[in-house]
Amino acid sequence: QVQLVESGGGSVQAGRSLRLSCTSSGHRDNPYIMAWFRQVPGKEREGVASINSGGVRTYSDSVKGRFTISEDGGKKTLYLQMNSLKPEDTAMYYCAYDPLYRPIPRLDSGDFRVWGQGTQVTVSS
Repeated sequence: QVQLVESGGGSVQAGRSLRLSCTSSGHRDNPYIMAWFRQVPGKEREGVASINSGGVRTYSDSVKGRFTISEDGGKKTLYLQMNSLKPEDTAMYYCAYDPLYRPIPRLDSGDFRVWGQGTQVTVSS
């Protein structure tokens, strides 16, 4: 059973950077997909970035060019480097995983069955 734990959230001013981490435990199948989602109270969960086991990445238009999704060499930790943060990036950020193969990973929450508990990111103007 894979478990995910996010960390690295916090409060920053607009224009600054944060790096989120998602540490996984348990056996992860290969191939797989992983992703970062975010959610603001009262709104639907939004896909931010995803990656498959082959390293193919997908980004939402709202973060393209500012955020980067990556994994460590041992593929136990997923990262989200967030640069040039904006107040509209404020949300709870969630890490997700699924042993599903997609040659081009999507930003669809329905593709993911394992979720972390979330880490809060707050960006002030």
